[in-house]
Amino acid sequence: MASLKDIRKRIDSVKRTQKTTSAMKMVSAAKLRRSEDNIREATPYAVKLKSVVSSLSTRFDGVEEDTGIGRLFHNSGGKRTGVILVTSDRGLCGGFNANLSKALASQLAEEGVDCAEFVILGRKGNEFFKRTNHSIIDNHTGTAPDEQLGLVRDIVSEFTQRFESGELDQVILAYNHFISVISQEPVIEQLLPIKPPEAASADEREVLFEPSPEEILETLLKKYVQNQVYVSWLDTIAGEHAARMTSMDAATKNAGEMIEKLQLHYNRSRQAAITSELIEIISGAESL
Repeated sequence: MASLKDIRKRIDSVKRTQKTTSAMKMVSAAKLRRSEDNIREATPYAVKLKSVVSSLSTRFDGVEEDTGIGRLFHNSGGKRTGVILVTSDRGLCGGFNANLSKALASQLAEEGVDCAEFVILGRKGNEFFKRTNHSIIDNHTGTAPDEQLGLVRDIVSEFTQRFESGELDQVILAYNHFISVISQEPVIEQLLPIKPPEAASADEREVLFEPSPEEILETLLKKYVQNQVYVSWLDTIAGEHAARMTSMDAATKNAGEMIEKLQLHYNRSRQAAITSELIEIISGAESL
């Protein structure tokens, strides 16, 4: 049975843990607000870009595969796969990273992809897939916010070139979609070949393009892919802070419940010790 001193030490230890988890919850809440602002700022551009790409793509339904546009839409049906995986650098956010990594590994196995080529944003994804047969080309950790867009351009440019040259048959993007503070959904979507955006109503007006519509669409398609990856990264950052805030809130509440139980156990043990001492004193007095 634990002594009173051991119980007091345990209570003090849990109280210190509770202070830490409470502080982490407040920090994550502040970071989450900034992350939500970033998503709101990026959304209008993403929506408009998708609308323009959708409108232009309706003009090229019969585009040939050997053109720049056609190669980005062409599905070769092969298994050579590139993966852009977006996770967090830090843990203490529940199953936020593990759920996504397990879902991605399961889908690759179902598709018969034994050795995909990974570029991973975040340390947690690297820790999961380095123990598998998949090849990790690069792992980017600790990226500053002002460097994110440039890094996304480099990654997407490399994968796009390899896809167009025939080295890869498909490129997959995996990330966590931020829905709300208590809900983040793992998303695994095909990045290349590009699936045409949901068809918008064709614009029947006579429009003059300079340069040609083909050149505009080819440029916009690459920007469209870059934007998908960048917004997914912002989504993941917001989801990470939300998941950590939720986890730290639960940990703080659990610590409070544990302190109450330990305090009750301490009081009972102390009362039992006092009662035992009193009985010994009384028994000794009576024996005299």
